[in-house]
Amino acid sequence: MSWGSLEGFLAMGGYGFYVWGSYAVTALLLAAEVLWLRRRRRTIARRLGLMRQILRHDANETQA
Repeated sequence: MSWGSLEGFLAMGGYGFYVWGSYAVTALLLAAEVLWLRRRRRTIARRLGLMRQILRHDANETQA
């Protein structure tokens, strides 16, 4: 396809709403996925830190 103007390009031959809407939904979902993964990573790191503290505490009690 060839568009003569920016307006024609954005309209995409009458399908612009669906095309650009699809891009917007995809971008939104990718951003949400990145945020969700960051949150999950922080949660796992926090839990691992707590597990290390518990193991160190148990090891110190065993040695005493």
